[in-house]
Amino acid sequence: MTRSPEVVAGVDIGGTTTQVVLCAEDLGIGDRLEVPTPADRGGTAMVGTALEAVRQLLGRTPGRLLGVGVGAAGLVDVRAGRILVASDSFRNWAGFEVTATVERALGVPAFLDNDVNAFLRGEAAAGAVAGEPYVLGMTLGTGVGGALWLEDALYDGPHGAAGEIGHVPGFGDLPCTCGGRGHLETLASGRSIAARYRERTGRDLTAHEVADAAARSEADAVAVYEAAGAGVARALLITAGLLDVTTCVIGGGVSRSWALLEPAVRRTLTAEPPVSGRPLHVLPAALGGDAVAVGAAARAWAELGAVGAARERAGA
Repeated sequence: MTRSPEVVAGVDIGGTTTQVVLCAEDLGIGDRLEVPTPADRGGTAMVGTALEAVRQLLGRTPGRLLGVGVGAAGLVDVRAGRILVASDSFRNWAGFEVTATVERALGVPAFLDNDVNAFLRGEAAAGAVAGEPYVLGMTLGTGVGGALWLEDALYDGPHGAAGEIGHVPGFGDLPCTCGGRGHLETLASGRSIAARYRERTGRDLTAHEVADAAARSEADAVAVYEAAGAGVARALLITAGLLDVTTCVIGGGVSRSWALLEPAVRRTLTAEPPVSGRPLHVLPAALGGDAVAVGAAARAWAELGAVGAARERAGA
């Protein structure tokens, strides 16, 4: 009898869609499914939708499920497996016990990461920065997220908030969605790009529409993207100065307009090189929309491998 291949499920619970992949140990994707996230119906519905997607994948792509990794928006308690803080885009998400719910439903171990941490895990394991030991990950989407990869491992800090470069002050005095002022997010997020363009022109466009205008060389749109790119570069320089990290991978929806951001990023980095004298390498993400789900799967495989190794040592 042929034995079913061993797989883990990687889950990306976003505000709009939930992406689920089945991954072998080499992180090759056997199958994937994307479904709408019922963010307005609460944590039970959101995780239930993800669980149903996992079951659908296992039904059409047979495999022996060993574990589940979840990447979720918001501040998370990685060790307890629950959501600590969530934006108002999600109903009844803060406090939700993610891993306990998944484990009860599927009978396998589950592991939780913040979505930006999972993004960086994915890119470090199988993407643009595979093999790099020190990396800043940055996602430019509805907001701006950050994560750190130090000495070949994710560093989330004692409170789970390490690497959150999007909410470091010093980027002007505009109010941020988090309640602070002058954060990078006020310049480089999708919402902020739209808001900065509206302030300059009085026109209500999405960040994607502003990008289209910038691609046509509309001066106000170009200026908004140049300010965003310069802000991103300054954030990288701050990280390089504090941690000597000289590699950065950038993902998220706004990063799809990398051609508009890159000139200002390069100019700023050239004008103010890191004190180390080492050049900064800035790379667009390679895994696209799969990065968070693949990173969540990578976490699950790593945790399962650590458990197996501990059992082997105990039995030796």
